[in-house]
Amino acid sequence: MNFRFAIPHSLGQAVKAAASDWLDNKKVARFWKKDPTLWTSDGEEKWLGWIDIVERQQKDAASHAALAQDVKAAGFKSALLLGMGGSSLCPEVLAETFGTQPGFPALHIVDSTDPAQVKAARERLNLTETLVIVASKSGSTLEPNILKQYFFAEMEKAVGKDKAGSHCLAITDPGSKMEQVAKADGFRHIFYGDPEIGGRYSALSNFGVVAATVAGLDTPRLLAEAAKGVAQAKLPSAENPAVQLGLLLGTGANAGRDKITIFTSPEIHDLGAWLEQLIAESTGKLGKGITPVDREAIAAPEIYGNDRIFAYVKLQGTRDSSLDARVAALEAAGHPVAYFEIADRYEIFGQLFTWEVATAVAGSVMGINPFNQPDVESAKIETRALTSKYEETGKLPVRDAILTDGGIRLYAAPTYAARLKETATGSSLAGYIKAHLDQIHEGDYFAVLAFLPMFPQNEAAIQTFRHRIRDTKRVATCLGFGPRFLHSTGQDYKGGPNTGVFLQITADHAVDVSIPGQKYSFGIVIDAQAAGDLAVLESRGRRALRVHLGADIAAGLKTLTAAVESALGA
Repeated sequence: MNFRFAIPHSLGQAVKAAASDWLDNKKVARFWKKDPTLWTSDGEEKWLGWIDIVERQQKDAASHAALAQDVKAAGFKSALLLGMGGSSLCPEVLAETFGTQPGFPALHIVDSTDPAQVKAARERLNLTETLVIVASKSGSTLEPNILKQYFFAEMEKAVGKDKAGSHCLAITDPGSKMEQVAKADGFRHIFYGDPEIGGRYSALSNFGVVAATVAGLDTPRLLAEAAKGVAQAKLPSAENPAVQLGLLLGTGANAGRDKITIFTSPEIHDLGAWLEQLIAESTGKLGKGITPVDREAIAAPEIYGNDRIFAYVKLQGTRDSSLDARVAALEAAGHPVAYFEIADRYEIFGQLFTWEVATAVAGSVMGINPFNQPDVESAKIETRALTSKYEETGKLPVRDAILTDGGIRLYAAPTYAARLKETATGSSLAGYIKAHLDQIHEGDYFAVLAFLPMFPQNEAAIQTFRHRIRDTKRVATCLGFGPRFLHSTGQDYKGGPNTGVFLQITADHAVDVSIPGQKYSFGIVIDAQAAGDLAVLESRGRRALRVHLGADIAAGLKTLTAAVESALGA
C-alpha cells in the first residue's frame, strides 16, 4: 500500500500540532495498550478487541480451511447473507469486489426490509442450492431476525423441515438469542463473534472472514494483507498511515472540514459503503461528527466548499484512471486529499484495518468515544413502539399531510411545516421542495433518506437530482437507503451537528411479504422504520421533509425530479 497526504498550510499547522501531541505523549503505544484515556475514559477499552483480531484469526486457519472444504463439497451455488450494518457491509464489499470464485457459491446480501427487495432476492435464488448465512452480533436486531424467519420458512418449503437447518449458518456472539435459534433449528455451522468488537469494527472478525471463506476467497492471503495494515499501524506516527489519516480527519473536523468525500477506482467502489458506517457511526455524536459522502461523482474544485476532506483509494492497473487528474485538481485548489494506492484487490483488507485505526484516532482528536452509538437505538425504540402498536390495533398511526399534489403527499413536523408554508412560492410540490432546499446554507449537507427498494433504477433517479442539488447549492450531498442507513449514517444524522437538510422518501407497496410468526409484514416494518426515523429527526430539530410517492415509484421519482428541477430554477 502506498499513501500520501496533501494538506494545505491552513490545516497543516493544526495537524502538525496534533502529531506532536501523539508523539510527545506516546499515544501510539498507549493505543496498542488499549488505554481509554486516549478518548473519554467511558469504557472504551472494552471495545478494542478488533486491534488484535487479525492475529487471532490467523491462528484459526484450520477452521477456515474446514469451512471452505465443506462449502465446496456441498456444492452450494449461492450464499445468501442476511444482516444489517457491520454484519452485512463488509460481506457486500467482498461480493462487489471479488465476484464469484470458481467452485464456490455466489455471495448475495439482503439488508433491507423492503418487501419488493426481499421478494426479488427470494425469486433470484434456488434455495435447494443455497446456503443462508444469518449474521447478527447481538441476535436481537429486528431485521436479521425477521429475515431469518422468512427465509428459513422458505427453505423448509424448498428442501423439507428436516434438511432446512443444513442449509443455514449463523455468525453471532456467544450466548445470543441467535445462537439459541441456530442450535434449535439445527444449523450447519455456528461461528462466533467477539463481544469486545462492535459491529462496525467487525470486518476482520468472523463477520467478514467467514463470509469471505464461504465465497471462496483466499483466507490466509486476505489475513496476511490485513496483518500488513496492522504492522503499519504500529509504526511511529510519522510513518504510520492510519495514525496520520486519523489526525487529518479529527483535526479537520475540529476545524470545520467535517465531511469526508470518498473516491475509489471502480473495481473497489463498494468500499465507500463500508466506510460510511465506520466513520459516521463512530464520530457522529454529542453534536460533533464527520459526515461521509459516498457515490457522489467528482466535480470541478469550485463546486466544493471549505468543509470537505477528500480520500482517493486507487487500485493499480484500474480500468479507469480518469480520477487521477480530477483529484489532483482538487489538491491544486487547496483541498486536503488522502491518497491510498493498493496493488491488488486483496490489499483492501489492509485498508479496512487502516481506516478502523484512523477512525479511532480521529475520535481521540475530537474528544469523543468512537465505539458507542447512542442515537442508533433511538430509531430502534421508535420502530419497536410502532410495530407493537400495529400488533395491538392492526394499523400504524396516521399523520396528516401538509400538502397533497398529483398523488404525492408531503409530511413535516408542525414547526417546520409552518416555516415551509411561510416561505413556499405556492401550494405545490415544487413550491414546497424549493422552500425546503432554500433551508440549505453554507456548511450544511443535503441527505436523501430513501425507504425504497435499493434497485439500480431508483438509485439512478435519485442520483440525478442529488447531483443537481450539489452543483446548485454547492454543498455536500448524501444518499442512503432505508433501513440500512439507520445502522450506518443514521447515527451522524441524529447525533452529529445540526447541519443536515433531509429529504425522506417513502412509497406505497405494490407487493408485500408476510413474516411467519408475526402479525406485521415486511411492508409494515419498513413503514414503521421510516416513521420512527422521521420522528427522531424531528425531535432533534432537524430540517426534515417526507415525500410519499404512492405505489408507482418510477412515476413518483420522475415527478419529484421535475419538482427539484423547477425548484432549482431549471
